[in-house]
Amino acid sequence: MRTRIKICCIASPEEAELAIAAGADALGLVAAMPSGPGPISDDMIARVAAQVPPPVATFLLTNETSAEAIADHVRRTGPTAVQVVNHIAPLEAARLAKLVPATRRVQVIHVEDAGALDLIDAYAPHVHAFLLDSGRPGLAVPELGGTGRVHDWDVSASFVVRSKRPVFLAGGLNAGNVGDAIAKVRPYGLDLCSALRTNGALDAGKLQAFIDAVARADMAR
Repeated sequence: MRTRIKICCIASPEEAELAIAAGADALGLVAAMPSGPGPISDDMIARVAAQVPPPVATFLLTNETSAEAIADHVRRTGPTAVQVVNHIAPLEAARLAKLVPATRRVQVIHVEDAGALDLIDAYAPHVHAFLLDSGRPGLAVPELGGTGRVHDWDVSASFVVRSKRPVFLAGGLNAGNVGDAIAKVRPYGLDLCSALRTNGALDAGKLQAFIDAVARADMAR
């Protein structure tokens, strides 16, 4: 099985073109966040999302927590998928499914400990996929992604086994460790941002090295 690749923190149409040309399956467009790299304006998100051709997916990363606010954010920016970076109430996830039924919905789970596994059943009926990240949403200034930090892949591997939904893996991935990540966790897809950037810009060399590393790991499977 080929592991899908989502390149996050896309900042412009030019970066989108670079990622797509390298073989990205999806692009992450980061809206306003309390912390972390990569946020761009909603206007730029809408501009990039409108220009990306199928079958490449565009993920809006939203910090909103109510179904109505998330749905409004989706309507204003026009992505094909919405990545909910907060652990929102499952009732809100259910409402969101009714408000934007045509938009793919991805729930981020921040893997701080094995308690992440307890969230599968609460969200699974309302989402199309999960994304496991290394944030700390409970901090005074929440970390909701872009940490560059690896979490416990043993927990992530158990999550993949238990989940009936596809699972993306994020958090501290790079060309050097992605082979181990794929072998251990066996995710549906991968997501990364900071490891592919130099001086704030998407780095073509780092991008290609990561794409090649994923291809080698897939062949080894």
